[in-house]
Amino acid sequence: MAFSHRHVVEDCMGLLQLFNDGTVFRSKDIQFNQPSPTPHDHLVQFKDYLFNKKFNLHLRLYKPKFINNEKLPVVMFLHGGGFCFGSRAWPHLHGCCVRLAASLHAVVMAPDYRLAPEHRLPAAVDDGVEALRWMQRQGLGEHGEDAWVSQGVDFDRVFAVGDSSGGNIAHHLAVQLGSGSREMEPVRVRGYVLMGPFFGGVVRTRSEVGPSEQMLTLEMLDRFWRLSMPIGESRDHPLANPFGPKSPNLEHVKLDPILVIVGGNELLKDRAEDYARRLKELGKNIEYVEFEGKEHGFFTHDSYSEAADEVLQMLKRFILENSS
Repeated sequence: MAFSHRHVVEDCMGLLQLFNDGTVFRSKDIQFNQPSPTPHDHLVQFKDYLFNKKFNLHLRLYKPKFINNEKLPVVMFLHGGGFCFGSRAWPHLHGCCVRLAASLHAVVMAPDYRLAPEHRLPAAVDDGVEALRWMQRQGLGEHGEDAWVSQGVDFDRVFAVGDSSGGNIAHHLAVQLGSGSREMEPVRVRGYVLMGPFFGGVVRTRSEVGPSEQMLTLEMLDRFWRLSMPIGESRDHPLANPFGPKSPNLEHVKLDPILVIVGGNELLKDRAEDYARRLKELGKNIEYVEFEGKEHGFFTHDSYSEAADEVLQMLKRFILENSS
């Protein structure tokens, strides 16, 4: 009689488990601290669209309700979650996008992307590209039956804002599309904002060594990489480490402007700072801002804090400076 030796090899807080036979358990019962309606809910309308039929991926499009015959910039919001968690429908991410649309007076596009370990990298990056291709189709007038999608949208002013793993995706989009994102016309991405970007590497940084954050430990970061990297690859893989031993040389890659925002108490702080410093040394247009005492995800987890207000002012300025 054969005994089954099926057992858990990776466990993310009991919400996501990878078994030795490659099967995955993913909880459908994640408890959220449900935020009350935001002060801006009445100012914003939103709709969901299928942007990738093959993988059944949806995005959520947000628009301010009051648009006076103007063309609004587009903010593509890429959520975080260590490449393993997250959805446009999660309450705090939805609330964050409502805040972005209302406060920036912008159209916000929040795509889902395939999650690891069922879909390891580069799946999430590929899905980010596909979301932009969906937007390109709308800009070319291929919106099918729903003309609302393109009403009041300035496809020539698109900004990618990525939080955590979304920040990592934003970096790879910036490199892949290059300056001016010509292959996406009439969509033009004019700048990238990386909030606490999820980068990795084999050699530890000082901030990674600790102390741990309230919600995040080095053990969790390592687990996310093990679950999301192509099997057999290390944290120095180009998808994790932009300046790893096998990563592309970015010296001659033309990049649109980049803004890096990070909390001073983040485990990932040193990687974000090093990323910005190295790109600056290569002559790229990059700005680095650190919020003292803040931890990972401080903007998305509390989009109405004083710090979030400051972030929104920075985003307004960044959009304005890079719109002409």
